[in-house]
Amino acid sequence: MPTLDAIRQAARDLDGRIHRTPMLTSSALNDHFAADLVLKAELFQKTGSFKVRGLLTKLLRLSAAERERGVVTVSAGNAAGALAWAARDAGVPATVVMATTAVPAKIAAARGYGATVELVEGDLMAAYERIRDERGLTGVHPFDDEDVITGHASLGLELLADRPDLAAVLVPVGGGGLISGVATAVKLLKPDIRVIGIEPQRADVVSRSLEAGEPQRLPTARSIADGLAAPVCGTRNLPLIQQYVDAVVRVGEDALLEATRLVMSRTKLALEPAAAAPFAALLEGSVQPTGVTAAVVSGGNLDVSKLVL
Repeated sequence: MPTLDAIRQAARDLDGRIHRTPMLTSSALNDHFAADLVLKAELFQKTGSFKVRGLLTKLLRLSAAERERGVVTVSAGNAAGALAWAARDAGVPATVVMATTAVPAKIAAARGYGATVELVEGDLMAAYERIRDERGLTGVHPFDDEDVITGHASLGLELLADRPDLAAVLVPVGGGGLISGVATAVKLLKPDIRVIGIEPQRADVVSRSLEAGEPQRLPTARSIADGLAAPVCGTRNLPLIQQYVDAVVRVGEDALLEATRLVMSRTKLALEPAAAAPFAALLEGSVQPTGVTAAVVSGGNLDVSKLVL
């Protein structure tokens, strides 16, 4: 499990390479939810999401031989862009495995950063493993990896450094990489803080894994919040979630869409639906904020092709 020393070292390694994203407030949202919210604006992060924290941390810890072989990951989109950007910066060849149904802008972003994009149908993880093994590439799992988790935990350090008065943190949940990192960092520093994860009802693999007591796999995981539609829960992520996360709640598709529209209209932040998950939980009433509550706005890679007249 990541230690506080390891998390602090990851934060030092990332310093100057990625953005220190701002903590924003919105009186309109606070009035709407009768809450004291602060927004961790990771949509302003490099490549438009928190993913660079973990993927760059992993890349920095690879051996010269592992980099020489080239790296590969599997992603709905944000991890693909993050690894492609980090690999280009390090001069490492990168391949990303994505679904044919992935958001076109996310496919274009990965290609724009110089990655080879393999679009596949069916089981993405099986395709990722096959391409990794056939081509002798170094596999970089997008969330089930200790270095990736440790890099994501740097966000937790920033939360408490900027707002030591936090009482709770609301975190979008996909396969568990972000929440396991954030929860570990904030609980090690402030054990009484509440950490609540939010995932789509249509992609609730972490909730099912918690109920089963072991990582689960979904036959399908489709949601308007494509960044949260992970079909599996990480084996390294689940123990951290079990230890440090107070609750994981499910939200519906209508709430995710309504929350995206609400936050965009009130704050002018162009967040993607995955980043709206904390606000969807507030809309549905499955989360009742008490005290200063941080909502992690995890990304802003919105599918602009749907913005049509």
